[in-house]
Amino acid sequence: MDYEVFDLGDVRLQRGATLRDAKLAYKTYGELNAAKDNAIVYPTWYSGQHYDNEWLIGEGMALDPSRYFVIIPNMLGNGLSSSPSNTPEPHDRARFPQVTMHDNVRLQHRLVTERFGIERLELVTGWSMGAGQTYQWALSYPEMVRRILPFCGSAKTSLHNFVFLEGVKAALTADGQWHHGWYREKPVTGLRAMARVYAGWGFSQQFYREQIFLQEPLGYGSLEDFLVGFWEDMFLKRDANNLLTMLWTWQHADLGNTPGYAGVEDALAGIRATTILMPGEQDLYFPPEDNEWEQARIPGAELRVIPGAWGHFAGGGSNPVDTAFIDDTLKDLLNRKAPF
Repeated sequence: MDYEVFDLGDVRLQRGATLRDAKLAYKTYGELNAAKDNAIVYPTWYSGQHYDNEWLIGEGMALDPSRYFVIIPNMLGNGLSSSPSNTPEPHDRARFPQVTMHDNVRLQHRLVTERFGIERLELVTGWSMGAGQTYQWALSYPEMVRRILPFCGSAKTSLHNFVFLEGVKAALTADGQWHHGWYREKPVTGLRAMARVYAGWGFSQQFYREQIFLQEPLGYGSLEDFLVGFWEDMFLKRDANNLLTMLWTWQHADLGNTPGYAGVEDALAGIRATTILMPGEQDLYFPPEDNEWEQARIPGAELRVIPGAWGHFAGGGSNPVDTAFIDDTLKDLLNRKAPF
């Protein structure tokens, strides 16, 4: 096991359920300094686990473990932290409770403060659902988070994004093996169908028009090779109930549901961290327009768009050009003044 587990005990979730004996899996990179002021939180994304984030960590990069103490907390539902696949009865499988972005971040805050005694974070950053958690960190703990860079994500899931996920969910649950979440065998047909639906959204029209999947760094032999080798492979590794738990979290992501705030505009105005918002130029479900709207409502926020054809997966670590763009922006942000 290449990660650690933080035991949280019984946790009352935002929607009212109690998750008993909750656990948060995490991995750290680098060393926490004596002043405990070099910490960065870098949450995971939909279906991803901590090792899927490691492409943005390395010597000479912004998230340099020789300089910073990087914490990657695994989302609830991702198969390592408390999830349908690893939680005992009665909250196993289809009975796993609904968890929100707020729940995830509140438990991550406990990890950061109780396990490590950290009172200040230099940066919170993340891709996709990791971006959603990044916004939540800044709003929930404004006295703690100095800078944020959410990339290819949003503070509130749009209706168009919600509908895209309805298609993903319908494909998965149409499998005859599904049995309303009480499957005895993996619903392979549903997982493969889900992957095919997702494939049309993760990358842009230009990506497919120019057949970038045939080129390096991907280098697949054909479109079918890409659909099977990249997309089906990604989802066949995952548990179906876990995927649906995280999908619910994604669909219901709304910074405006944070206690004490009256909607998403009010919540965005409450962010005090030095902020760069970074959408992908051709992201089909987190388009730049959504981040432009947010930028106008976050005090002092900057918008910096990742150029190119990789769509949502501009933030996925597969394209070295996009990785360099994200890394350079993180370096810029870490060199800027923070509000405290």
